[in-house]
Amino acid sequence: MLEVRVLTKLYTGVPAVDRVSFAIHPGEILGYLGPNGAGKSTTVKMLTGLLEPTSGHILFHGDDVRRDLKSFQRRIGYVPEEPHLYPHLSGREYLQLCGRLRGMPRLTLERKMDELLRLVGLWEDRHSPLASYSKGMRQKILLMAALLHDPELLILDEPFSGLDVNASMILRSLLGSLAGHGKMILYSSHVLEVVEKVCHTVLILRKGQVVAHDSVAHLRELMSKSTLEGVFAQLTQPEDTDSIARRILDVVAA
Repeated sequence: MLEVRVLTKLYTGVPAVDRVSFAIHPGEILGYLGPNGAGKSTTVKMLTGLLEPTSGHILFHGDDVRRDLKSFQRRIGYVPEEPHLYPHLSGREYLQLCGRLRGMPRLTLERKMDELLRLVGLWEDRHSPLASYSKGMRQKILLMAALLHDPELLILDEPFSGLDVNASMILRSLLGSLAGHGKMILYSSHVLEVVEKVCHTVLILRKGQVVAHDSVAHLRELMSKSTLEGVFAQLTQPEDTDSIARRILDVVAA
């Protein structure tokens, strides 16, 4: 189980993440939501060890991850929001690099990455440089790199970015299957329609603080909204969105 306890990150005394707590159990997908600047990416960076928390604890199976961060990082798969890849490497070379850094046996790595490249439709482009890949192709490589070593915990930041309809449908099905096999998944996204379909529970941030943490169905019932989008808007947008849109139009047309 992943446990986050009173996690806080301050920048010049201002909290970007403010006493956030949650847990993800094996087989659970947690939707981690919030408007821009709410603290989602800062949380993800602390979870992956890219940022040091100001205070609070991150526990994995009861142990503080900072006691052995490298061991924890070997057990997670991470898809960042921006696909920062080595442009001169081919798709196959990038997966090979990731597998070797994870310490995967060579024969296992070769078999896995070639089969994954075939399954996601990148076999014909496996020797092409990543600089020539489309955004969706690069996203597929990031996803395969995150899954290659069969991690216990997946941290996904906008994983559907750039994917076409067919690839998105495969990924949605895959997330459900991974959860069915006991994987823990933190899924951060702005695409609320997908979150509503794949996540068991959602946590909503506003200005670094948790404003909701429950199942989608219960939140809709509590707030008398028919969709997660309606719940999200009520919790994170203090003003009426239609009113703001009309005022923007008035300014543009003036």
